[in-house]
Amino acid sequence: MKLRLILAYDGRRYCGWQAQDNATSVQSVMTKACSELYGTRCLVTGCSRTDSGVHARGYSCAVAFENDKGGDITCRIPAESVPRALNARLPEDISVLSAECVPDGFHPRYDVKSKTYEYLFYDAPVRSPFYEGFALRIQPLSDTELAAMDGAARKMEGRRDFSAFMASGSKVTDTVRNVTECRVARRGELIVFSVTADGFLYKMVRTMAGTALDAARGKLTACDIDEIIRSRQRARAGATLPPSGLYLCRVEY
Repeated sequence: MKLRLILAYDGRRYCGWQAQDNATSVQSVMTKACSELYGTRCLVTGCSRTDSGVHARGYSCAVAFENDKGGDITCRIPAESVPRALNARLPEDISVLSAECVPDGFHPRYDVKSKTYEYLFYDAPVRSPFYEGFALRIQPLSDTELAAMDGAARKMEGRRDFSAFMASGSKVTDTVRNVTECRVARRGELIVFSVTADGFLYKMVRTMAGTALDAARGKLTACDIDEIIRSRQRARAGATLPPSGLYLCRVEY
């Protein structure tokens, strides 16, 4: 057996999920906490390689235990008690929200059916200390501009080749993804760009959000989105926005 954990974390202090030799990652911190709790070497595998500075509200990972025969180690601590026990060993910017036992064959990345990301904007006329580092401040948007942004987002839905939204440096060769929903809406003081898909390319969400923002600013229209996607040219899409506004919110299996 393995454990599946759901995490929330503030990504500002981390180089992303993936363990690296020269920086602190969420994966390395989680591995240390799990190994201390269970008294054995743990392998913690994540659902996604979030970039440096990206946040999560519903990150999914699996914990496997070295030399665990018949799930003995997994069963040492009831699953409902695991979040409290791990959180006592974790820094305040990482929290385990829930835990459950899953079959040994479960893989948090390869078994994913869909992921939902959100990119947060706030369009207040003055900056807010409560959103700095957690949302991107932009100029105030009118209802018409917000509608243009949502219209561009909706045009990004469908099973398409999203090469135009992939940053350089990726080794991925299959760039087709199925975006099942892409929307922009105001939520209280925030503007939320939300997208659900079966997978994402390198910095794809941040570039999609940047392209939708260009529509709000009048730099392009919703009708331009199809041509941008067909072009497969990164230069045709909008800017890749900073990581501070991006959140992995939900993973479905």
